[in-house]
Amino acid sequence: MDDEAYEVSSLLQSIDVPRIEALSIACLFNVEELSSQEIERATGLRQPEVSVAMRVLHERGWIDERDDKRTKCRGRPAKYYSLKVDFADIIKVYEEKILKMNKEKMLVIQDLLKMTT
Repeated sequence: MDDEAYEVSSLLQSIDVPRIEALSIACLFNVEELSSQEIERATGLRQPEVSVAMRVLHERGWIDERDDKRTKCRGRPAKYYSLKVDFADIIKVYEEKILKMNKEKMLVIQDLLKMTT
């Protein structure tokens, strides 16, 4: 990952995006496609962490996943991932979540203030 990707990851984590998701999104946001192993190497995540993050991102409809049948090696096919939505759309989801949480907190504050009068 380059400096920009690390900054993206750090900023995502600062708004409470889980670390493995933030690193995975940041790793993918500026590239065409990466294999699971490439994501592991770039982020320092372990294979199970990459799998968990990719499952979450896939369930949200944010990434494409494809299998590449290995011809020279035995074992499972390599998985390749790419973002299928604009990065701005992902940020919009987090923005809406934060706005909703803040609105709910403001309602609680208003209820508390009513109790003081």
